[in-house]
Amino acid sequence: MKLPAFGGRLRGTAVLALLPLLTLTACGSGDTGGTAAVGAQASPAPTTDPVASVRTVDSVAALLPADVRRSGTLRVGSSIGFPPGAYYPNGSDKAPAGQDIDLADAVAKVLGVRLRRQDASFETILPALGSGKYDVGTGNFGVTTERLKTIDFVTYVNDGQGFAVKKGNTAIEKVTDLTQLCGLTVGTGAGTTFETTLTAQKDECAKAGKKPYDVKVYSENAATLTALQQGRIDVIMSTINGLRYQASQPASQTTFLGEYHRLDVGFAFKKGSPLTKAFRAAVDELIKDGTYARILRKWGTSASAIETSRINPPEHA
Repeated sequence: MKLPAFGGRLRGTAVLALLPLLTLTACGSGDTGGTAAVGAQASPAPTTDPVASVRTVDSVAALLPADVRRSGTLRVGSSIGFPPGAYYPNGSDKAPAGQDIDLADAVAKVLGVRLRRQDASFETILPALGSGKYDVGTGNFGVTTERLKTIDFVTYVNDGQGFAVKKGNTAIEKVTDLTQLCGLTVGTGAGTTFETTLTAQKDECAKAGKKPYDVKVYSENAATLTALQQGRIDVIMSTINGLRYQASQPASQTTFLGEYHRLDVGFAFKKGSPLTKAFRAAVDELIKDGTYARILRKWGTSASAIETSRINPPEHA
């Protein structure tokens, strides 16, 4: 699931901002949505700040490599895509906000480090981890068997894949099998688990004697939503939390069709990174002291809570 850089950025007064649809992060969702979606505006960011009271926990910070403790900084490749994960409520020239931003900021405070964020398109972050450009990646990255071959994950929520249609479209009420999409045009985000899932199972329609579905891939979240509103696609596949949030915004004019497949979502690292144990312990510390629950409650994502963080869990069957 392209969150968003999951990181540290709440601002003061929030104005209505363009709502970029989501492209997960399948999960991996999230891109740096730039194009304005027709009539789609996001609500102002909540003003509560559950991260403010978080303090460094020395026993957890001690798990960081010595060079990181000395520098006191971590480079974060961050995909800012859509609420509630990570988005720009006040414009891209201001700080981002969202569940993933708060969680990354809280983890950094537990570890006693500063995050040096660099906005990046969702599909570029995982390869850049391997090259050493970033220490950690955020963007609602879902844990998949394929990604586990080259990426280490530290989980922090359970999100996943879902579908949405334009409000008033009653032809599809729920997607439990991709053959229900046969003959339709599906929009999703570039480099996401959604794109991978749709591409891998496209021949299921032919096996069922039906016309294949067509997949349209967009590099910007807002462009995907605009395509739905203008009738150029019939359905969107993206993150559960993102689509649910979007449907709650009257201006977006979408209907959430429910969950299709759950995925663990985590901070992403290059394979063999020495940072994973410290990040897992920091997430667990936030769960234990109640900060984690307050962050999810703030963003309306409590249903995605996990009981404990894990390193590289197997993909959900």
